[in-house]
Amino acid sequence: MVADETARTRAVVAARAAADKKAHEIIALDVSERLVLTDAFLVASGDNERQVRSIVDGVDEALHKVGAKAARKEGLDEARWVLLDYGDIVVHVQHDEDREYYALERLWKDCPEIELPADLYGPADATGDVSA
Repeated sequence: MVADETARTRAVVAARAAADKKAHEIIALDVSERLVLTDAFLVASGDNERQVRSIVDGVDEALHKVGAKAARKEGLDEARWVLLDYGDIVVHVQHDEDREYYALERLWKDCPEIELPADLYGPADATGDVSA
C-alpha cells in the first residue's frame, strides 16, 4: 500500500510552503506501510527558531487553503522540532541541530521517498499543482 493521492498532494503543498520560507533539506517519505496513523512524513529544516516558526506558519496556512486542518501541533514554544499532524500527513520542522541529531531520514530509511517536484523552490501553489 502506498500513500494516497491526497497525502501526496498535501506533501507537495507543504513542501512548497516550506521552501517559500527558505526551509532546506526538504524530503517527503511514504510511511504508509510502516504506520497506520499516517501516510506521509514531510521533514524540513530551518536555521534558527524564528525561521522554524515561519516555516510552520507557512505550511499551516498553505495546508489550510487546501482544506487540511492540523489536529495537533507540538513543539511551537521551543521551535526546535515542531510537529504538525494533519492525519494523512505529519510535518516535522526541525532546527538544523535537532535534524542532524535525531536523523529522521536514517530512522525511516526503509520507507520510499515521495518525489517532490523539481521546481520546488518556486512559488507556493495551494492547489498542489506541480506545474506552477
